[in-house]
Amino acid sequence: MSIFGRKSETTTATPATAVNADLAALTGDYTIDPAHSTIGFVARHAMVTNVKGKFTDFTGSLHLDGSDPARSTATLDVRMDSIDTGSADRDGHLKSADFFKTEEFPTMTFRSTGAEALGGDDYRITGELSLLGVTRPLTIDLEFNGAAKDPFGNERVGFEGKAEILRSDWGLTWNAALETGGVLVSDKIKLTFDISAIRAA
Repeated sequence: MSIFGRKSETTTATPATAVNADLAALTGDYTIDPAHSTIGFVARHAMVTNVKGKFTDFTGSLHLDGSDPARSTATLDVRMDSIDTGSADRDGHLKSADFFKTEEFPTMTFRSTGAEALGGDDYRITGELSLLGVTRPLTIDLEFNGAAKDPFGNERVGFEGKAEILRSDWGLTWNAALETGGVLVSDKIKLTFDISAIRAA
């Protein structure tokens, strides 16, 4: 089933009837479940390897509108001091004034401004990412992973998403030159989203 009502291959109903049934099943408000979701990132280190990290403290919500994808919305609030790269020393540096200045700017936020269906299970969310007091546009490509009711009666939807940014666009410019050429930390950062969201009662 597609989030915006793609017709099932096995249905014998007319396309319009199948679409309406799917939309009725999924349209609504959802809360992101942080225990089963991941907000991650990947940065190139020393020009030779990738360092992966994630944020462990965040909240968010979705409104899915199956009849009009452009009216679907998403919000996300991330506590920046919850950064986790698997290294306490590196995490401390990232929280410092060289990078995220978490004491001065404790939260990163995303607020969607538009949504569109790209075909199949692929969608695109556009919005604004606010970090270090700077707000700039961000586009996230999403794949719908499905909908299900869990053993506790929660109705869930799942998405995988990805985006790329230049950290310098948000004022994250700290770096160190390498003796062999290049820099210690890439400007390009890959963002990853694995989202499980629970439908509001």
